[in-house]
Amino acid sequence: MDRRTFVIGSAAAATGAAVPRLAQADVPQPYSWDLSPPTANREAFIRWMVENRGENPNILAARWDRYLFLRANHDFVNDRNGRAFLLTPRDEFVLKRDIARAYERDFHDIGFGVTISGPLVVSRMTSTVDVQLGEKVLEIGTGSGYQAAYLANLTDKVWSIEIIKPLAERTRALHDGLIERGYSELRAITSKSADGYYGWEEAAPFDKIMVTCGIDHIPPPLLQQLKPNGIMVIPVGPPGQHVILKIVKQQSPDGSIRVARSNVYNKVVPFVPFTKLVDDSIKGTHDGTPARPAPTPAAQRKGFWPF
Repeated sequence: MDRRTFVIGSAAAATGAAVPRLAQADVPQPYSWDLSPPTANREAFIRWMVENRGENPNILAARWDRYLFLRANHDFVNDRNGRAFLLTPRDEFVLKRDIARAYERDFHDIGFGVTISGPLVVSRMTSTVDVQLGEKVLEIGTGSGYQAAYLANLTDKVWSIEIIKPLAERTRALHDGLIERGYSELRAITSKSADGYYGWEEAAPFDKIMVTCGIDHIPPPLLQQLKPNGIMVIPVGPPGQHVILKIVKQQSPDGSIRVARSNVYNKVVPFVPFTKLVDDSIKGTHDGTPARPAPTPAAQRKGFWPF
């Protein structure tokens, strides 16, 4: 049994139609960490992706254009992060109505009152933690599943928590369906539905932690589960006024711990709230305010425009 099945397993039979796709081609070539598309020009990239990944050339053109923008904007800390972006089919993780717009800078509604973050924010946050192959990464807020898939192109050890159970099941089914089609790198993802505030103690400690929902403080359990000299990226601030922080848990030679913080963007980036479970129901948020609807895509676009 794959380790991804221990917690949620496959829910494809129940939720496989929740995010309908365009033509679903099998991936022609098996995945390997040496697999890397050419980046010299659009034509070479599209040709290679069609031959090796079996993807739609029209969608690939949009992915390439966004890649060029992100590269020019310094959203990739290195080529490994650029490779991860190019190999992760963001168009598989949006609703059918948004497939043609998947690589626009917008946040998109994915149902359940949450959104998939824009590609600029995802790429910058992922580059901030600069995941290395073999590192253990915890994601808080699985959402659409795109961020976890992105991480699975950087390391073979990804854990992801989603508090909304139907969304967690839908996304697990999506990941399993992609694995069946040949995206075997997604086998790296172990997922469950739980309150992410408390992390994943059984799997801790983690080299890197990515939080994709906003809160007004750093959750102590997550800091505890971060390895010494590990890195966390998290949106912190009052509702709708979050700033993305890079948290480094620095360990001195004498063993003492110091927490260093820096701002990833010098502007507000509103995120969905960090909700909490009370008696198995989602009630309020961990910053003490009532749960609010997710910021609209327009509001989120305004918050981080222009990058």
